[in-house]
Parts: sequence; C-alpha cells; structure tokens
Amino acid sequence: MIESTNVQKNTPMMWAVHMAESVMERPLPHAEKWAYEHGVVFKGFLDLWRVTGDSRYFNAVKDYIDGFVDPQGTIQNYYPADYNIDNINNGKLLFDLYRETGDERYRQAADSLRDQLRMHPRTSEGAFWHKLIYPYQIWLDGLYMGAPFYAQYIKEFGDEAEFDDVTRQFIICEKNTKDSRTGLLYHAYDEKREQFWCDPSTGLSQCFWGRAMGWYLMGLVDTLDFLTEAHRNRLRLLEILHELIEALAKVRDSVTGLWYQVLDCGDRNGNYLEASASCMITYAIARAVRKGYLAAHWADVAEKAYQGIIDEFIIVTDQGLVNLNKNCQVAGLGGPARRDGTYAYYLSEPIVTNDYKGVGAFIQASIAMEQLR
Repeated sequence: MIESTNVQKNTPMMWAVHMAESVMERPLPHAEKWAYEHGVVFKGFLDLWRVTGDSRYFNAVKDYIDGFVDPQGTIQNYYPADYNIDNINNGKLLFDLYRETGDERYRQAADSLRDQLRMHPRTSEGAFWHKLIYPYQIWLDGLYMGAPFYAQYIKEFGDEAEFDDVTRQFIICEKNTKDSRTGLLYHAYDEKREQFWCDPSTGLSQCFWGRAMGWYLMGLVDTLDFLTEAHRNRLRLLEILHELIEALAKVRDSVTGLWYQVLDCGDRNGNYLEASASCMITYAIARAVRKGYLAAHWADVAEKAYQGIIDEFIIVTDQGLVNLNKNCQVAGLGGPARRDGTYAYYLSEPIVTNDYKGVGAFIQASIAMEQLR
C-alpha cells in the first residue's frame, strides 16, 4: 500500500489519504470535461488539505481548475445556456482557491456560476429544473449540485436574505418527493406529470434510488454549514434531515449496515449493496453528528456503515492502490435511452470500480469519520 507519514494505519484518515494518493496515481477520467464527478473528488481533496496541511492536495485541485478557468475568469467547456444544475458543482472548489491565492479569476468564475442560478428555469414553486432538457423536473441529485455552492456564495459574497431561496430548494423537493409510507424520497418529480417515467397522478418516479438520497443528504448537511443559526428555515431543514435518517436506518442491511441500490428492496432478486450511496449516507450521518445536527447515538450507525464500506467495497491492489468496488456507474430518467425508473432499470446500469462519485464520497466519509472519533 502507498505509504504516508504521520497517519496511523487502519484509521479512516489512513483510508482517506491512500484513496487520494491512488486517485493521483491514476489518469484523470474525462479530463477535458467540466464534470461534476471531479468536483466530488476534489472537494474531498480540499477537506484532506485542511486536515493534513499537505499542499499537494490543494495543488491538485488548483491544477484541475486552472485547466478550465482562463486569465479572464471564463470557464472553458462550460455552457451556461444549458441550464444544467450539475455544472454548478465544481464551483465549490473556487472559494478556497480564491481565498488562498487572491486571484480574481476564481471569483469571476464563481460569479458566472452564480449568474446561471439567477437565470436558471424553475418550477412554479421556485425549485430549479434539473436541466433545460429536463423541464419542470426536480431530481434529488440537483440539491447536491447546486445548493451548497449557492449557500457558500451567499456567505462569502451575497446577501443573507438569499438563504431563503437556498433553503426552499430542499423544502420544495422534500415536499414533492417524500413517500408517506416509508419516509424515503423518490428519485425525481415531474411537475407537469408528462414524462413517461412518472406516475401521471403524482408526477413521481417509481423507485427510491440509493445514490439519489445520498446526493440530497450530502447537499443538505453541507448547506447547513453555511446557514446562520437564526435562519427561519434552519429548524425545518434539521427536521427533514432527522426524518430521512430515521427512514434510511430502517432499510439498511442488518449485517453490514450498508444501503442498497434500490433502498427498500433489499430482499429482491438482483439488488445489491451499493458503494456510492453507502459512502454518501455515511458521510452525511458522521458530519451531522459532529456538527450537532443529529443526536450522538447516530454515530453508532455511521461507525457500523463505515466498517461495512471497508469490508464490502475496499480492495488494495498488488500495486498498493485502493479500489472502491460496486459503484453504480450512472442512473437517470428520460432521455434517448428511455430510462424508465423501474426496478429493472436501476439494476441494469453497469456496476463499476472507482467511479469518482463513489471515490469522492469515500474520501469525504473517511475524513468525517476521523473527525467524529
């Protein structure tokens, strides 16, 4: 295994460091794309830099961003008129770069992403569409992609009154996607009730996809960090967080403490324990306990899940690189592939190793667990 000084073996911090080192040893996938997956990994790098003080992690983020942000602060290969909420996610990396370097182009790049949100189309209730090509649709994924950047931008450069809009994104989404029987959130909601994948009476998709809830929870916990304690919607967000964790605790695997690709169907043929969702939910619980958003007893749930992640998904190669197995490569709704949101659909997507969505969540979960202990 790759060695790193001053890190105890077999601790969450060791795993965070060795996964980050493994990422740096491997070619960056889709390096030419302004891709939200990269933002998940590099947010983990920034967390690791803050904890360890190792500038290599900061510099890796800077090198990535500098490949896109030109001297005028324009982001290459980013197209605001697509109104794709996924494209906001990498903006989270810009704040630390600006703070540390004072380079105005990072601020200008952040401004351009904020400008997209000003013009981004919305549902009648004020929730951002997932993408222009997915009109009137709220996907849980989008709450991670847009809201934490939006909240941090407000904290750094904006007006605190704008926090009302950020918090409403979570409240509107939860109201429209929550299942009254299980307490879980459906993957998506079509306000117009026109999409072939939705229930024509409710507008809801058919399944509770694990990573979708992972995205929502990570976004919620990260956004809470930027709110003032006095904000009028903060208590409602904390209620939502607690209710969702309670619901997720009921569908976790009893042996490993992990979560399934389709959350409430652990006993159905073909379902499997999925790495990215399990890492995301573990991160959200661990960070929420440490920040006081959840009661201390939830730390036991996070501890069991984290050990399950190591036992079930992590393998160290003969070359000393760390692999995260059993990641759903991608899942969505609609589009030319006719992704219909059925149970069979979610089980049909490829299962891959070291998908960045899972790897980034693993690094973040490992750091959160280290800080919790």
